[in-house]
Amino acid sequence: MKRSVVMFLSVCLIAGSLSANLGDNSERIEDAYGTIVQRRLQDDGTVRVVYAKGRYLYMVTFANSRSISESYSRANGKDLSEKEIAKFLKANSRAKWVPVNGGAERRFKTSDGAAEATYGILNGRPALTVHDVRR
Repeated sequence: MKRSVVMFLSVCLIAGSLSANLGDNSERIEDAYGTIVQRRLQDDGTVRVVYAKGRYLYMVTFANSRSISESYSRANGKDLSEKEIAKFLKANSRAKWVPVNGGAERRFKTSDGAAEATYGILNGRPALTVHDVRR
C-alpha cells in the first residue's frame, strides 16, 4: 500500500512538472513544450518561440523571460476538440474560464480578470491563444 501511494505521488509530481503555462519562465516552457521550431525577436522586445511536441504546436511570447501569451494548435492543422480547449484553458488559470460573446472567434475570460483567450485562425490554422491581461 505504501509503495502504491509513493508511486502515485511520484507520477503526480512528474506530470505537474511537465506542464507549463502563462507566467512560467523560458526554461520550464522549453522543458514542457519540446523542440524549438522557430525563435524570433519582435519589434516590441518580446521573443516569440514556436515549439513542436507530439501532435501540437505551441507558440509562446516571452517578455523578460516569462510567458505572456501562448497559442496551441494541432500540428496537422485540424481543429482542437472541446476537451483539448478545456485542458489548455485549465492549465493556464486556476480561476474559472467563462465564455464571452464575440464575433467569428470564440472568446473566453477568467473570472478573476487576469487572462483572456480566443479560439480562431492563427497563421492559417485553428488555434487557442491565451494571454495575460495584467501585463
